[in-house]
Amino acid sequence: MAKKPNDNDVAFIEALAELLSKQSLTEIEVNRNYGEDDSLNVRISKTQNVVQTTVTAPVMASPRPITSEPTETSIITGDDPSAHPGAVPSPMVGTVYLQAEPGSPAFISIGTVVAEGDTILIIEAMKTMNQIPAPHSGTVKRILVEDGGPVEYGSPLVIIE
Repeated sequence: MAKKPNDNDVAFIEALAELLSKQSLTEIEVNRNYGEDDSLNVRISKTQNVVQTTVTAPVMASPRPITSEPTETSIITGDDPSAHPGAVPSPMVGTVYLQAEPGSPAFISIGTVVAEGDTILIIEAMKTMNQIPAPHSGTVKRILVEDGGPVEYGSPLVIIE
């Protein structure tokens, strides 16, 4: 049953967002239980000076099958890809998807030319699909993640030169 946010919840979320900024944190997650069937789950994350707030109700997660086999482009070699100047870091923790939905074409592949702002992949976090834009124009040289795989904050996703 969906609960309409009350003024106390809104004030609580605003206080969390302020705390996130004041303490130089990148993410806060809080679960409040008001009763057996009444709760508030709040996750606030900060990426590139933007505060993102997601409020959800508890839902049982169902795993999504991986739809593509890992390729040699997704295997990280001995060099550190996060040190590469064209590396695109993950702005959040979540599950990465290389296409909009199963069976649809991938957003990018090796050799794809992208413009700044083009969607290069999606990261699902807290049941929210977040489109990740290319931070600059260039050609995709490496894809460092697998479709349906987990990603951590700051881990390299792709290399665009």
